[in-house]
Amino acid sequence: MEKDRNDKNIGKMLDGRYEITERIGEGGMADVYRATDVVDHKTIAVKILKKEFAENEEFLRRFRNESKAIAMLSHPNIVKIFDVGFSERIQFIVMEYIDGITLNEYMEQQGQLGWKDAVHFILQILRALQHAHSKGIVHRDIKPQNIMMLRDGTIKVMDFGIAKFAREDGKTGTDKAIGTVHYISPEQARGGATDAKSDLYSVGVMLYEMVTGKKPFDTDNPVSIAVMHMQAKVPLPHTIRPDLQIGLEEIILKAMEKDPADRYQSARDMMDDLQTFKENPDGVFGYYPELFGSVQEEPVQEDLSRAPLYAPLDEPEDYPPEDDYYDEPEDDGYYDDPQDDYYGGEDDDVYYDDDEDDEDDDDEEEYEESRSLFVPILSAVIIVVIVVAAVLFTNVLSKMLRNDEGVNTAEEKLMPSLIGLDLQEARLMYGDLIKIEMISAEYSSYDKDKIFDQDIKPNDPVRKGAQVGVKVSLGARKVTLQDMTGWDFETAKTQINTLGLQVDPRSAYDPEVEEGKVISTDPPGPCEMTPGEYVRVTVSRGKNASQVIVPNFIGQQWDLARTMAEGNDLVVGKEDVDDSAPEGQVLAQNVDPGEEVTEGTPIMLKVSTGKAKDQSVRVNFAIPSSATGLFKIVLYEDGAEKARTSQFNPEYALGSTSLNIQGTGTHDMIAMLTNETTGKEARIGTYRIEFDSGTYTPLTYDINGAFDTVGGLKTTGSSSTSDTKPTDSSQKTSSTEVTTTTKASEQPHTDAQTEG
Repeated sequence: MEKDRNDKNIGKMLDGRYEITERIGEGGMADVYRATDVVDHKTIAVKILKKEFAENEEFLRRFRNESKAIAMLSHPNIVKIFDVGFSERIQFIVMEYIDGITLNEYMEQQGQLGWKDAVHFILQILRALQHAHSKGIVHRDIKPQNIMMLRDGTIKVMDFGIAKFAREDGKTGTDKAIGTVHYISPEQARGGATDAKSDLYSVGVMLYEMVTGKKPFDTDNPVSIAVMHMQAKVPLPHTIRPDLQIGLEEIILKAMEKDPADRYQSARDMMDDLQTFKENPDGVFGYYPELFGSVQEEPVQEDLSRAPLYAPLDEPEDYPPEDDYYDEPEDDGYYDDPQDDYYGGEDDDVYYDDDEDDEDDDDEEEYEESRSLFVPILSAVIIVVIVVAAVLFTNVLSKMLRNDEGVNTAEEKLMPSLIGLDLQEARLMYGDLIKIEMISAEYSSYDKDKIFDQDIKPNDPVRKGAQVGVKVSLGARKVTLQDMTGWDFETAKTQINTLGLQVDPRSAYDPEVEEGKVISTDPPGPCEMTPGEYVRVTVSRGKNASQVIVPNFIGQQWDLARTMAEGNDLVVGKEDVDDSAPEGQVLAQNVDPGEEVTEGTPIMLKVSTGKAKDQSVRVNFAIPSSATGLFKIVLYEDGAEKARTSQFNPEYALGSTSLNIQGTGTHDMIAMLTNETTGKEARIGTYRIEFDSGTYTPLTYDINGAFDTVGGLKTTGSSSTSDTKPTDSSQKTSSTEVTTTTKASEQPHTDAQTEG
């Protein structure tokens, strides 16, 4: 908090529009602040380059690259940039304020994520990267800390702090590895050329961490982590999370291939696989056969439960049915040695018996007798089972190989997924198995000419030669954006929203275009766009305003101050204030002298009316300790009552009472004491009230004598105590002018000491 209070940026008004209110983040190059756009009345975020880097050409170049890079991007999953400012004094970027948490914070809270949540987040990140990559921009620092999550689960990728145009030489300016070591790609760790596939590696690392709850490479030494990314084999995710689907594990491993040529070649390719996985979580892609290899190659005890669940689509014809792996063996008293099957030997049935070898002959005869009865019965049962199985198999095979017209077809296969393939590509790949016919062409989120639906679901049984209907994408539905140059902004915004497009407002000075009118749009109209896309609309702020230094108006006369403001292209306002200063004199200004503001900034001045403002003075009166009854004290000036105390009882007044009086200048007033019980009145003395200084001076007074005169002192017998009547000295004091000055803020006992 102390650091924030000392932050000189807080309270600043940038470009006459963005008021900095609070620092909310700190990066290596810049500080991030919450701010208010006083023109659009909305909360925004402002990133301001740190002063220590402002003179460093390398950091300055990277900071400017960031603004240029993000300014090209307009996507729902990327933090929007509204404005940029570069001057000799300060460099800043104005961006969308995100009310949420980082994905890193969410992952730390949740630990392992379910695959549905993980895929939901990763797809949004990939959509953002696909848009950036299509503009030739590589992020190079993808990590959970650079990704914001809104309350509704929407993802926003931010901080393209080291982004650079991929169309250039493909390296950072210093040819050094820049990025976060836990998510860095191998080529980036080596300081080599980086491209879009480097971002996909980082996405793969994030997906790994989401579903396992752990980073693939993690030690206390950052250099060791970077070396592991370059050389070490990725620990298989299912060794950490055994229930992880193989299809998702394949996607992670493919994204994290050491060689960029072996990775996904685009964000779209990875998105297609994730979409396919969503539609069939139990399917596999076949990128890594060792993850689901033939069951016969593994010993029984080696977790065979995984193999049949994720078997490849093209299984050998003699591949055991899935259910066979879960049938409990008959307990017939025999034990099949698993090593016979594993090593290729013959089945030697070994009988197991708990009896000792030295049992008597009677037991052996009983055993032989029972065995002689068991064998023929078992043989009969086996023959019956074989016959029944043969009949059932014949019926099933007949149905499989015969269609409604009695024509034989091949055995059933599993229907492959055609989603994401071109129609001709699908026919080339699967034309020998099925007939693929286009049933419609419709608008969809898939690219043009891609299959986005099929009427036989993937992995459903399908006969060879069966006809499969598919829907082919026409691409996203298009709308036409008009040329809106010169339009009123609000009218243009309404028209754009009517088309289903989003508005990304910007502003710029343009002396040729009236303030509030559209200077340009990006993309420029007329053009076709997809609903949901953003249109950057640049609105004129009128003539370019330069920065000026605010003069010191305090002490100047209003007319002169107004002339000074006009000479500096400032606008001044006047607020009249009652004050004793000369009429028309400037007392205060709302913008400090010497502060730099934009031309035309309004400055409010407080100007004196010449009429002093009433001041309040509290006058205290000491009460004799022997006083008793109900009383009031009234101040008079020229016979007119000016102020009075509330009715008071000395027994509860704690030795004093007081009254407030307001006015200006200096006035002499008479204080009178009244006994509320008897109605008697007596003069206390004369008081000089100086309102400008807030003080008063008792001139002549006799507080004890006044109480005695009105019968307000306790008596014993026929005589009075010394505190019920004024002493000789008090009488003398009452006839002598007292020049002691009493401040209004002094406590009542001060007056008691003075008045004796």
